[in-house]
Amino acid sequence: MSPHPIRHWLTQLGVLTAHVSAFFIVPLYGLAWLLLAPQSFDWHSIAVLATWFMTLLIQRATHRDTQALHAKLDELLHAQSEASNRLTLIDKEDPEDIEKHRQLARAADRSKDAAGGSRAGRSGDAATSRAAPTRGLPTDSR
Repeated sequence: MSPHPIRHWLTQLGVLTAHVSAFFIVPLYGLAWLLLAPQSFDWHSIAVLATWFMTLLIQRATHRDTQALHAKLDELLHAQSEASNRLTLIDKEDPEDIEKHRQLARAADRSKDAAGGSRAGRSGDAATSRAAPTRGLPTDSR
C-alpha cells in the first residue's frame, strides 16, 4: 500500500473517470436531479451536466493518449536489447513519486555531464553532432 492512500485513491479515481461507464453517471445524475428537485432544474443545471460530460470526454481522451504512449514506449523498450526493465512498472506509482524519480534521474544526468561521463559531452562523436538538441543545448550547425 502506498504511504499516502489519498494520493493513490485520487489516481484511481482519475482512471475510473476515464472508463466508459462514467458517462452513464451524468445522465443518471441529471435524471435524479430532475425527479427529486424539479423546481431547481433549469438552464444552469443543464450547463453543469454539460460541463461534467465534457470533463469526462477530456479525461477519457487524455487517458487514451497516455495509454497509447505507454504501449508505444513499452514496445520500444522490448525491442531495444540494452534497455533496462527496472522502470516498466513505474506507471503504477503515484504521480508525485514518478516526478521525484524523474528529478533524481535529471540530477544524476547533470552530475554525469559535469564529470564528462555523458556521450553528449564528447565533441568528437559524429553521431552526437547530427543528433537533435538535448535539454535546450544548441546544436552544431555543420
